[in-house]
Amino acid sequence: MFASEVNLFIKGLYLQWTRNRSESKVVVEMKKRFGDLTTDMAVRTVIAGKRYSGTGVQNDEESRRLQEGLFMVSDAVPLFGWVDSLTGYKGKMKKTAIVMDNILEGWMKEHKQKRKLASINESEQDFMHVMLSIMESDPDAQISDTTIKGTCLSLLLGGYDTTMVTLTWAVSLLLNHRHVLRKVQDELEKHVGRDRQVNESDVKNLPYLRAIVKETLRLYPPAPLNGPHEAIEDCTLAGFHISAGTRLFANLWKLQRDPRIWSDPLDFRPDRFIEEHVDVEMWGQNFELIPFGSGRRACPGTALALQVLHLTLAQLLQGFKLGTVSDLPIDMTESPGFINPKATPLEVAFRPRLAPSLYA
Repeated sequence: MFASEVNLFIKGLYLQWTRNRSESKVVVEMKKRFGDLTTDMAVRTVIAGKRYSGTGVQNDEESRRLQEGLFMVSDAVPLFGWVDSLTGYKGKMKKTAIVMDNILEGWMKEHKQKRKLASINESEQDFMHVMLSIMESDPDAQISDTTIKGTCLSLLLGGYDTTMVTLTWAVSLLLNHRHVLRKVQDELEKHVGRDRQVNESDVKNLPYLRAIVKETLRLYPPAPLNGPHEAIEDCTLAGFHISAGTRLFANLWKLQRDPRIWSDPLDFRPDRFIEEHVDVEMWGQNFELIPFGSGRRACPGTALALQVLHLTLAQLLQGFKLGTVSDLPIDMTESPGFINPKATPLEVAFRPRLAPSLYA
């Protein structure tokens, strides 16, 4: 399912180029494009056959704000929640919540109607369908409409912004390090060529591409402070007394830039995973690199996220020659918040590298 969304994403970029190729440079704002791609994937996972771009959300100003994200002070320090009221963020988030609730309510009504008509086949049994089935078959399951909508919204929110942010940083880093960009395109040329489009099964033969994803997640983990953990009893951690009920945040941003572990920790060097840290993986066992967390509360979507990151980058880099506007470096300023977005737009000049038939 996600592979078809990546194909549509690449096709959309190609069609934009064909419409505007008379211009000296065709430029696209990639943060928005990556956001649409990952939101479509998340929606299709929860709502079979539904795409974000076909829901009416795409043109809604409040829902677009959901994609861009807002830093809520109360998320980090509940005591200072009044700051969010003064800035107006709390009111904006409430309006967005109403919009999203209406959308989810509409999807759920469609599901219930299809179930009454017995018109859902096996391929359409998405997450919302499964939860409705449990609610109807097991009265003791304590699942309500609100539970279903809330769980689906959590999946949507957790599934789109983290992947979108990582793709944005990866392309930004590559455009600021053209020798790395050339090297990964040479790898694609060698192992895939230009006679067909790269697919998921090729990724295992693309170690440098995988190293780029690792290095991007090392420098820019999408959740720099990971998720909050709460001590259930008094304990001692690294010599510090931690009282029961204390919330703890693992600073992944700092951990993954530790100069005692990483040489030139602030530099973008994917080669480090080819030469020095060959066996370091991101599954929570190598604590020097845990962008998805570790243990029982690690991200449940790690495997899917890595598949999406690898395939999207591979098809984008194989399919297009990328550059910047006026050949200027990309601004790498970060925005504050639990998710680590790029502060400024990512405008990329591009043109196709493959035969037109491969974009169909």
